[in-house]
Amino acid sequence: MPDSTNSPPRPQGLRSVCVYCGSSNTTRPEYLDLATRFGEALAARKIRLVYGGGGVGLMGRAARAAFGAGGEVLGVMPRFLARREIVLEEVPHVMVDTMHERKRILFDESDAFVVLPGGIGTLEEVVETLSWRRMDLHTKPVVFLSEDDFWEPFFHLIQHTIDANLTPASFLDAMLHANSVGDAIGALEARIGA
Repeated sequence: MPDSTNSPPRPQGLRSVCVYCGSSNTTRPEYLDLATRFGEALAARKIRLVYGGGGVGLMGRAARAAFGAGGEVLGVMPRFLARREIVLEEVPHVMVDTMHERKRILFDESDAFVVLPGGIGTLEEVVETLSWRRMDLHTKPVVFLSEDDFWEPFFHLIQHTIDANLTPASFLDAMLHANSVGDAIGALEARIGA
């Protein structure tokens, strides 16, 4: 859970973005390419990429691309996942014991979040981040990025909870959707400042 009393103040503007995304190498090539382009775009704008620390799937692609383009990268890897997600040794990383520690560091080290295509782990990460937002524990923006409306069923589910009066309609303001890397970063810069 976020606790602003223990966090040092961050500089103004968008300095660091956490990416939540899949760890599968067998997904669609278009998703892997999107992750590569996203990492390169962050590096070009001198925005640090913060991510789960792995060298596989979309997360590995984004981190390698950002690092290869001269960008700053920070990975956070639970020790028990190190063999499964394969630590990307060439980038700075922090080893932790639990998923809770991982998520806490990802949250603390980031000004905003971008969600690329992913599975249940990606959903778990972003839903917790959105839950914290719903409880007014933070105001960091969350952008869902896909070029093929990958996240449309998720937005449909959120709307379903709104229609059932279980989530306030105003909560939709906590989530942004972008169909291109440029639009995603532009949306974050509009919310936070360049």
